[in-house]
Amino acid sequence: QVQLVESGGGLVQAGDSLRLSCAASGDTLSNYHMGWFRQAPGKEREFVAAASRNVGFTYYSDSVKGRFIISRDNAKNAVSLQMNSLKPEDTAVYYCAASYSAVRRKEDYDYWGKGTQVTVSS
Repeated sequence: QVQLVESGGGLVQAGDSLRLSCAASGDTLSNYHMGWFRQAPGKEREFVAAASRNVGFTYYSDSVKGRFIISRDNAKNAVSLQMNSLKPEDTAVYYCAASYSAVRRKEDYDYWGKGTQVTVSS
């Protein structure tokens, strides 16, 4: 099993940038597809971005394409989410997740971090 811990959340203004990090222990992240999800108050947890086990495969939701970048560093056993041009609608708790099987749906993920809050003011 792998344990995931997110960090880097905070309060920023619209247009700012923020970088989230997901640190893993207990297993190597090279064994997993890695994803970022977010959940706003009263909303369903939604897909944000993912990176496959294989080098070079990344995926993004339409709402963050061109603004967010997911990166993984297998040597450091970590994954990050660089968030640029943040908007108030990006406000949510952001979760790091690991999957053995797929990347698009939250149901496909086997392990989850506890989340980090990102708040974007207008």
